Amino acid sequence: MIEVENLSKSFTLHNQGSAVIKVLDGAAFRVGPGECVALTGESGAGKSTVMRILYGNYLAQGGRVSIGGVDLTRAAPREILALRRETLGYVSQFLRVVPRVPTLEVVAEPLLALGVEDDAAFVRARDLLTRLRIPETLWSLSPTTFSGGEQQRVNIARGFAHGYPALLLDEPTASLDATNRDTVLTLIEEAKAAGAAIVGIFHDAEARGRVADREVDVGRFTPVAA
Repeated sequence: MIEVENLSKSFTLHNQGSAVIKVLDGAAFRVGPGECVALTGESGAGKSTVMRILYGNYLAQGGRVSIGGVDLTRAAPREILALRRETLGYVSQFLRVVPRVPTLEVVAEPLLALGVEDDAAFVRARDLLTRLRIPETLWSLSPTTFSGGEQQRVNIARGFAHGYPALLLDEPTASLDATNRDTVLTLIEEAKAAGAAIVGIFHDAEARGRVADREVDVGRFTPVAA
């Protein structure tokens, strides 16, 4: 489902004399259906860069990234948008939504965008918000007014609303209490059981050990200075 082959990435610092910083060279791994691969490595190794390339936010300098048969290194913008809508989910550390949209609609939106009937979409949204302990009194309010922990749980609910065949998880259990952390890990286990291919960053070693089938040390792909 997810294939990364000979991936390379560098950044040009235009405000520093156009200096070129190479961050990845020869990155390669695969993730099959029902498998969770954890990206590991020291801070600055390039874990977040890999995630952003997988989601199509960064363009790779070389190599190939295929998700669900779509090569992100060559895909047109409309193909990437369709991939995100139908195939590739992403749970980031930060909630980014349109202000003033009620929480229930925020969570249901990925399903509504796929043409799922309103009743089914909102039933799924209610179930996830209940499981993640977001009080029903908040569902009609915009999550932009919520605490950081509540926003994170809304973000997770939105990311798991649709059964994406591929999922990217960036620190999904960060800053959660033990009970909500367990709920999120259970959601990940359910997604795996349903056949999702998952790439995640988990700084919590216990969480990583529970859901990850393999680890990929991104530090192995850090270019060696000449």
